[in-house]
Amino acid sequence: MVLSIPQSILSTNTQKMDFILNYLNITTIAFISLISLLFFVFRFSKVSHTKQPPIISGSWPLLGHLPLMRNTQTPHKTLGYLVDKYGPIFTIKLGATNALVLSNSELAKECFTKNDIVVSSRPKPVAVELMSYNQAFIGWAPYGAYWRQLRKIVTLEILSNRRIELLNHIRVSEVQTSIKELVNTWSDQMSLSTSEINNKLANTNDYVSVELKKWFAQLTLNMVLRMVVGKRCFGDVDEANKEEAKIFLENIRDFMRLIGTFTVGDGVPFLKRLDLGGHEKEMKKCARKFDEMLNEWLEEHRVKKGLGSDDKVVGERDFMDAMLLVLKDKPIEGFDVDTIIKATTLELILGGSDTTAGTLTWAMCLLLKHPHVLEKAKVELNTHIGKERCVNESDINKLVYLQAIIKETLRLYPPAPFSSPREFTEDCTIGGYHIKKGTRLMPNFWKIHRDPSVWPNPLEFNPERFLTSHKDVDVRGQNFELLPFGSGRRMCAGMSLGLNMVHYILASFLHSFEILNPSPESIDDTEVLEFVTTKATPLEVLVKPFLSFKCYETM
Repeated sequence: MVLSIPQSILSTNTQKMDFILNYLNITTIAFISLISLLFFVFRFSKVSHTKQPPIISGSWPLLGHLPLMRNTQTPHKTLGYLVDKYGPIFTIKLGATNALVLSNSELAKECFTKNDIVVSSRPKPVAVELMSYNQAFIGWAPYGAYWRQLRKIVTLEILSNRRIELLNHIRVSEVQTSIKELVNTWSDQMSLSTSEINNKLANTNDYVSVELKKWFAQLTLNMVLRMVVGKRCFGDVDEANKEEAKIFLENIRDFMRLIGTFTVGDGVPFLKRLDLGGHEKEMKKCARKFDEMLNEWLEEHRVKKGLGSDDKVVGERDFMDAMLLVLKDKPIEGFDVDTIIKATTLELILGGSDTTAGTLTWAMCLLLKHPHVLEKAKVELNTHIGKERCVNESDINKLVYLQAIIKETLRLYPPAPFSSPREFTEDCTIGGYHIKKGTRLMPNFWKIHRDPSVWPNPLEFNPERFLTSHKDVDVRGQNFELLPFGSGRRMCAGMSLGLNMVHYILASFLHSFEILNPSPESIDDTEVLEFVTTKATPLEVLVKPFLSFKCYETM
C-alpha cells in the first residue's frame, strides 16, 4: 500500500523549506561576512602593529649578509652608507640571526632609555664562549644576577674614582719614563753629553723620528699592566719578564684578531661542530695560553703579596690585589673566584690598553693633519703649565681645548663603532617597528657621530664645536648624539679610567716635545676593524724636547 500525500500539503511544506533555506543562506552569508571582516580588521591591525623594519637586499642563502660585511670597507662604513637608501633603521641577516642596525641619536635614545632593560643582554658567539671564560667577562656576561653583582664590585671597588686616584703614581711614572726614554734617544742620536744637552735644547733644529702608534701601544700596555697586575712589558724589565712579555703580546694580537671573528658556527649553528676555517681551534689555543699566564699571576699575588693583608699600603695594591681582597672565596652565580678574577683581569688589560692607544694614535693623526689645532693645544699647555714643570693629572680640568680635541677624536673615531653586540630579550617596538626577541642590536655609533642634522660639517675635524655650539655635549652616555662608550646599563665600566689615561698621556706628550710631520704627503688615515678601530699603518712623527733640561732630569 502506497501512502499518498496531498499535493497542497507538499506545496506548503516546500515553500516553508525554501524560506528556511533562504533564511539560513542569508544568515550564513552575513555571519561569514562578519567573521571575514573581523578577521581582516584583526589581521590588518596586527600587521600594522607588527610592522617590520626594512631588510637590506642581497642576502645570501645560509650566510645572509655576511659577504657584504667582508667588503673592502670597514663594516660600520659599509652599513653607514646604506642609510641614504634604507633610512636610519634596518635589518641585516648574520647567517640565521637578524641584527637591527640603528643610525641616529633619536633611535639610540629610545633603545638606551625606554627599552634599556630589553637590550641589556649579550649574545653568545663562539669567540665569546671560548675566549671570555664562557661569558665571565663583565662586558660579555648576559644580563642577570652574575652581571649585576660583578658590575657592582667593579664599579665600586676595582674602578672606583678613589682607587684610580690611588694609582696615580703608576700613571705618572710610566708617562715620565716613556718621555725620558724618548729624550735619551734624541740625545744619543745627537751624540750629546749631559753637559751639552741643556744648551742644545734651546738651539737645535734636529729632530728624532718616533713611530707613535707603537710608542702609545707600549706606554699604555705598561701602564695598564702595572695597575692591574703590577708588571711591565717594555723598557726596564729582566730577561725572564721580557720572554713573558713577548708571549703575552703575541696572545694579545691573536685575541684582538679572533674575538671579533664571526665563525661559520655563529651564522649556521648546525655547522658549528665542523669548525670550518679552523677558528675555534685557534680560539681555544689562545684562551689556553692566557689562562696559563693568568694562573701564574694569580698564584704570585696569593703567595708574594698575601691574601687579605690589611696592613698593606692601599696605594700599592693593584687591581688583582683588590679583587682577591673583595672576593676572597665567594663565588658569584656559578663562577668560582679564580675564574672571575682571571676573566676580569684579562678584560681590564685588553680593554684598557688597546682602546686607549688607538684613541691617542687617532688624536695625533688628526693633529698632524691640522697643525693650527696642534699649535693651539700647545699654546694652552704653555699658558697653564709653562716649561719648568711636567703636566699633572690635576691640570686636565683647566685644559679645555685639549678636552675638546679628545671629544672630537672620539666623535670621528669611536673605539668600538658598533659597541659590543646586544640582544633583545623581549619583543619590543623601536622607531615604530616591531622587533622580535632574539634580534641582535648594532647601534652604528660611527654613523650617529656623523649625522649632518646634528653635526654641521660632520666630516670636518673641528674641536671648537665643543667650545661653542656643542659645549654641553659630553661623552658619558647622556648625550645620545655622542656615544663612544655606549649608554645605559651596559656602557663601558672603564670609561673614567680610559678618559683619565687619554687626557694625561696626550697632554704630557704634546707638552714635552716640539712635533713635526716628517712628510709633506697626506697622512694615511686608513682604518682596520678587529675588536676596535685602529689606524692600519704606522704613524711616524719627528720630535725634539721642548721643556727645560731640569724638567726632564727630575722625571
